[in-house]
Amino acid sequence: MGKLQEFEITFTNNKVVYNPGESISGTVRIKTHHSLQFKAIKVNCVGSCGISSKLNDATWMLEEKYLSSTLSVADKGTLSAGEHSFPFQFVIPASVPTSFEGPFGKILYQIRAFIDTPRFSKDYKTQRPFYLLNVLNLNELPDVEQPSCAVTTKKFTYLLVRTGTLMLKACSDLRGYTPGQVIKLSTEIHNKSGKDTGYVMASLIQRVSYKTKRPVFDLRPIAQVEGAGVKGGKHAEWREQIIVPPLPQSGLTGCSLIDIEYFIQVSLKSPEAVVTLPIYIGNIAVNLTPSIPHPIAQGTPVPAMPSPVVPSAPPAEDGLEGELCAGGVDSEEIPTKSHSQQDPSGVTLSMYPSMFGQASGPLPSQSQQAGQCSDGSAPLFCLSTGATIPFFTDGNTTPVPTSCPLILPPEYSTWEYPLEPPPTYEESCSSNDSSFNSSMR
Repeated sequence: MGKLQEFEITFTNNKVVYNPGESISGTVRIKTHHSLQFKAIKVNCVGSCGISSKLNDATWMLEEKYLSSTLSVADKGTLSAGEHSFPFQFVIPASVPTSFEGPFGKILYQIRAFIDTPRFSKDYKTQRPFYLLNVLNLNELPDVEQPSCAVTTKKFTYLLVRTGTLMLKACSDLRGYTPGQVIKLSTEIHNKSGKDTGYVMASLIQRVSYKTKRPVFDLRPIAQVEGAGVKGGKHAEWREQIIVPPLPQSGLTGCSLIDIEYFIQVSLKSPEAVVTLPIYIGNIAVNLTPSIPHPIAQGTPVPAMPSPVVPSAPPAEDGLEGELCAGGVDSEEIPTKSHSQQDPSGVTLSMYPSMFGQASGPLPSQSQQAGQCSDGSAPLFCLSTGATIPFFTDGNTTPVPTSCPLILPPEYSTWEYPLEPPPTYEESCSSNDSSFNSSMR
């Protein structure tokens, strides 16, 4: 670094995670061997999003800026040998999106410092990233506390001449979850044929859309649960649970180049049938605590309660759904064969079905169980995955607490892409209540 021994940026209280509207402050520290002439010392706060159609390409095809502010902390002069400190402070705009890092694009925020020296002398610069969390409160989304349901029927031919009909119906208990919560999934299969079906599988799927001239979709299964098939002529029920791992929030509000969506996809093998349930991943959980009713004066008419809004579904064929609702068919339970979940490190973890089948409430992930703060303070921030994990790990860095428990997505640079997106909500269950992403804007 020439005459410089140290040139670094430190943040006040070592804080690296911020919310929109907050102030970010810190100090630029400079240590020199000898005196150093300069024209100016400047600090720059920048934030932007860039995307490309090529994997891990640093040259962006499209880019949008969210903030750019420059502060001159010292004018023309000379730095004497020794240590020098220059404080800085910037206000973060209220509308900036959450930090994100994916294979085809990034949302990055940095503090950069520059020492401009006289002509023909070497200029110096340094930078340090910080992370933004624009909190998504699930309670602000419409009907998020309602179940998400979809149903499909399938006619198929077997043994060349025989035909049969099958109905597949799936429901999730909510439409929005936070990392660490449990998705309670119920599935019904009515096999009105003489042929046994193949296995049934439920998957939590993430789709990231990069809005280049020709949009790129990065689609990946986050967790998968597999159940046994259903015998001919049987009506079976399958109840399973999926723990939501550390994931970035849906939508990335404030960013027009990258969009994130999540789906629960339940599929049946042989005959092939698929239903898709769109869900949200947010930072503040759905409040299911019932409000305390106010006493009603005698003689006051009680208003009629509105019926819950549930996504509509296409009519079932051959009266299958009517038979299920009437309870005239004996039901059997579908056993779970396997359950796999993507670890933030990119390694798939195999888990025993009993770990999920008996869960009664939100369960911490394996990493969360291992990394709880011993003093009961706020969770710690994991820079390596940039996600909702209560521990800090970035090389050999010592754990540092932060007041913000949720932030960035997992690192995807070693995963495979791209894939086609899953079917839309309309294609899956012909619902008019499918404005999955419009409410995010």
